Amino acid sequence: MEFSGTFELEGSSVEEVWLALSDPVLVEQSLPGCQFLVEVDDPDPDFDALREETADREVELTGDPEVIAERAFEEENHYAALMQISVGPVNPTFETVVTIDDRDYPKMSAVGEGSSSNSSFEMSSGMTLSETDGGTAVDWETEADVFGKVAQMGQRVVNPVANRVVKRFFSSVEDKLDEQRLSDADVEGDGAESGGTESDRGLVDRVLGRSNDSD
Repeated sequence: MEFSGTFELEGSSVEEVWLALSDPVLVEQSLPGCQFLVEVDDPDPDFDALREETADREVELTGDPEVIAERAFEEENHYAALMQISVGPVNPTFETVVTIDDRDYPKMSAVGEGSSSNSSFEMSSGMTLSETDGGTAVDWETEADVFGKVAQMGQRVVNPVANRVVKRFFSSVEDKLDEQRLSDADVEGDGAESGGTESDRGLVDRVLGRSNDSD
């Protein structure tokens, strides 16, 4: 199955969107049905152990560039997620592991697989960010092989579900960016001078591995 589309986040720069999508905490809180999203060393992790480890944790969004840079997605690293998705009459919970395949601003791609009690999938996906008159466009595409009960429902059922999940995800990212922008504006109103812009640039440099020595 193949899925693709474009979502525009109004009022946000390419750098702002890239930074947001580099933060596992923001991605976790934006993904519909996501119970946790954590970095793992083993590409075949113990999900029972992960459930216990994450049961009482507290993760919060932050505008602190140092914090985000430390936990940002990294190329070739593995991330485990537990996600519940409603597909027709079934509500499978997928134990999913995603590996960041390539990160080269403003493009990112990943491969992954997931399984539930009666369904499984393998997928590869990618996205490219580009500037628009009103903000940033995210062109995304996913190719997936689906097996089990979900596959039996066919692409006419699965396609709308995938598009709905993607739309809800990017809408949530957009809302969180708007909230952060308002928070930054409040800080500037209290006396900060252009701190948000300098922090954004510094964070982009750190996430991309760029140096500021020549500035």
